[in-house]
Amino acid sequence: MISALQTVLVFFLGLLGAAIWTAWPLLPRWTPTALRNLPGPPNPSWFYGNMMEIQGEETSLTQERWLAIYGPHIMYKGFLNEDWLCTLDTRALNHILTHSANYQKSAVARQNLAKVLGRGLLFAEDDLHRRQRHISNPAFGLAQIRDLTEIFIQKAIELRNIWDTQMAGDGAPSARLDVFSGLTKMTLDVIGLAGFDYQFNALNPTGEPNELNVAWQEMFLPRNLTVFKIMKNFIPVLDLIPDEVSKRVQRARGVMRRIGKELIAEKKAKIERQMAEEKKGMKSSDLQGRDLLTLLLKANMATDIPDDQRLSDEDVLAQIPTFLATGHDTTNAATTWCLYALTQAPDVQNKLRAELFTLLNETPTMDELNSLPYLDAVVRETLRLHAPVPTTHRVALKDDVIPVSEPFIDRYGQIQDSIRVSRGSSILIPILALNRAHKYWGDDALEFKPERWAHPPDAIASIPGVWSNMLTFIGGPHACIGYRFSVVEMKALIFVLVRAFEFALAVPPEDIGRKTSVVQRPQLRSARKEGHQMPLLVTRYVREIRD
Repeated sequence: MISALQTVLVFFLGLLGAAIWTAWPLLPRWTPTALRNLPGPPNPSWFYGNMMEIQGEETSLTQERWLAIYGPHIMYKGFLNEDWLCTLDTRALNHILTHSANYQKSAVARQNLAKVLGRGLLFAEDDLHRRQRHISNPAFGLAQIRDLTEIFIQKAIELRNIWDTQMAGDGAPSARLDVFSGLTKMTLDVIGLAGFDYQFNALNPTGEPNELNVAWQEMFLPRNLTVFKIMKNFIPVLDLIPDEVSKRVQRARGVMRRIGKELIAEKKAKIERQMAEEKKGMKSSDLQGRDLLTLLLKANMATDIPDDQRLSDEDVLAQIPTFLATGHDTTNAATTWCLYALTQAPDVQNKLRAELFTLLNETPTMDELNSLPYLDAVVRETLRLHAPVPTTHRVALKDDVIPVSEPFIDRYGQIQDSIRVSRGSSILIPILALNRAHKYWGDDALEFKPERWAHPPDAIASIPGVWSNMLTFIGGPHACIGYRFSVVEMKALIFVLVRAFEFALAVPPEDIGRKTSVVQRPQLRSARKEGHQMPLLVTRYVREIRD
């Protein structure tokens, strides 16, 4: 007979075995990797590695400092003594980004993405990613963004009018406004309408925020990094122990899932009615529509799509929070940093405003926005110097030899003509560091200088980005699918706001800090507990009309 004590012991040993079996693929490598020959900073902690030093500074400053000290290829330590590669070499980065079958997001990153955003494009790899990308591509074409520009302009005008009303209420021609807050609401409204034909009403100054708006905001409330939260990344069984953050995210996900299913059911019913009325199947070349979700569903329901290439309803549902995250957070952050940059360069702001007034139309089309060269240069320079997402990462799925542009000297004084990586090695993609590296951009790389885009340096031709020879939207098969959407929306915002207002910083420049949680957002160093903000002095611009 097996005693009760033996039964309990067997149960807990089985539970421990299951936990180790589940967690093992997620745990960092503790054995030496091929990266150990690369130079890099000393390791201050076996548990934290160099991560607390990175967390303690803004954006990518720590890695940039190390790269300046130790050379273009470095190895530093992550949590639990894990080896990390960081390289500024464009040939190496091109190899990593274009070989997406060999270099993918880590299991931990994908697990965390799935918890918050579901299994959409940001989560997907291999065949699932190819299918989701193929079906989603028609929604992000140039013609589709041209149709959506009207929404961008309308919402930008709505934000302009709200700011103007706030100033009128104060009885002054200028006011101190948190532009980050206003831009966050505006871009949320835009992705609601352009993404799903859904009214968030975030800009409504008197109405109550709707259910989906509240759920989305709750999903991304600030959270502190603790040892327990770190361990939950590597030991999934710890997810069984609920905390306030996980409960909040689960509640918000439930709301988003319910509303998302309702949106999909409603749009599918409309498409099916249209198909029935026309009494014919829908060909991919016949796709028409406006919001991204409708276009995605039409592409997925087209008769010339093989059944094995269609997305399930779950796959389509996962794109809703993905569209929200990628089409909202990045654009509001980028536009905020653009307005900040213009406050630090008044001559640029004046020159830009003068160009904007060469268009007589207050509601320009996408083509009219794209016809303004200095606006284009200002947007490019902002996305270079203030890339919303400063870093991303990949994990090597097998041993590999990464080519480099030129030989380098390793930690032991040996000349190397490639970087050897071991299976499981983590790799940081230094988006912001490469965007402002002196080697590629020149001695004025850290300056906000839109004029550089009239004659870009030849060296940037090797940067493997999908847009404008910078890494802001990444490159390769996983390049940002919505980069055209983001760029045109940003141009629409700048067009409307800079024509209407003059912007100046409301605090000393040294008080502006950055807090990165995937996206780098502004905060005041003197008031970090007050959250993200960008206080600017906003003044109505009065244009002089000359005879």
